[in-house]
Amino acid sequence: MTRPAAALLAIDAGNTRIKWGLHDGTAWLSTGGIATAESAQIGDAWSELPPVEIAIACNVAGDAVERDLAAACTSRDVTLLRLSARAEQLGVVNGYQDPAQLGADRWAALLAAHAVGSGNKLVVNAGTALTIDALAADGRFVGGVIVPGPSLMRASLSGGTAKLRHTEGTFAEFPQSTPDAITSGALQACVGAILRMRHAMMERGMPPEHMILSGGAAGVLAPLLPIPFTIHENLVLDGLARAARQL
Repeated sequence: MTRPAAALLAIDAGNTRIKWGLHDGTAWLSTGGIATAESAQIGDAWSELPPVEIAIACNVAGDAVERDLAAACTSRDVTLLRLSARAEQLGVVNGYQDPAQLGADRWAALLAAHAVGSGNKLVVNAGTALTIDALAADGRFVGGVIVPGPSLMRASLSGGTAKLRHTEGTFAEFPQSTPDAITSGALQACVGAILRMRHAMMERGMPPEHMILSGGAAGVLAPLLPIPFTIHENLVLDGLARAARQL
């Protein structure tokens, strides 16, 4: 049986995982991923993919990963496009003083979020780093913050203190063990940063009608958020797919 050709391969290369998706111009046919540390094997991971016309990537994981992605695409005779932040694209206006300094993954997330309904949006991508971005209803990216994600916070305590080893704990309002205290503190810090940005948007006169939550750590943060939100599993990939139509 002949498999259908996929028009686009979108690739989100993060610090911990490389995620990809096959898009036919209408919907995602499939998604997959591997650990970023295994980027040299990405060609093997793609061995069962159907033919691809073009690929587009955002990469925050460094030059070695960039070379591995390029080699894998070359072996499939696929053109690889790279997304980078612009001053304006698809109705989103970049509020950074130097627009090119904004991470490509954050830019892709903003492009996708702008297309998700109307109104002001709080765009949260929870991975190795937690990014919390304010997007106005008219498409202006007002600004945002970057803090360590829950796992990175826990790891920083393990590496930076003599007696707080990196041990997985359970969330509790009033932790009664050190592992629980570390895990609970990291999650509370992330939730607090999200709520603080929401408050700042309200004080600016642009209360967020939508909060969009994405990323590998979205599932652990979601139960702790006291505000309405929507989980969007493919936010960055959606932004890449939208941008590919322009490049």
